[in-house]
Amino acid sequence: MTTYQTNLDTPSASGEQLIDELIPDTRTINHIEVIENVINTLAQKDSAMVSHPPEGGYLWKFNYGSVEVFVQLTGTTDEDTLTVWSAVLHLPAKDEPKLTRQLLEMNVTSTFEARFGIIENQVVVLATRALAEISPGEVSRLVTVVATIADDNDENLQSTFGIT
Repeated sequence: MTTYQTNLDTPSASGEQLIDELIPDTRTINHIEVIENVINTLAQKDSAMVSHPPEGGYLWKFNYGSVEVFVQLTGTTDEDTLTVWSAVLHLPAKDEPKLTRQLLEMNVTSTFEARFGIIENQVVVLATRALAEISPGEVSRLVTVVATIADDNDENLQSTFGIT
């Protein structure tokens, strides 16, 4: 929950005080609520699930188009992280040098804050951000960017480089 305080009617307030009052206090953002709201807007009907891994934090999974998207929150302090990923291709793949070059080029031209990488023999779209000073808009953008890039590219990557 973001708290906004405005006190524009107070003539004695300094400019700095007014700015401090208009800027949201990011320490009061409920990251869990923000993530769940974003997932609810993106997830296909009844596909969203959440778990609490033994090591702590939260892990959500939902379907978006033809991909499964994972959202991991390690905790709620400024030092904790939000990580979003989605697998788009299982490895090994056909013509891995060409695949590698294509993914590296896409990392520069079309992934925004996300990037392609490899996790457990899968090509994934991935984005990670520390919670310090993160806004609800940034949370929404990270989840949306990963889900959209994965959904837009998985079928083409699988048909071009996948081993059947």
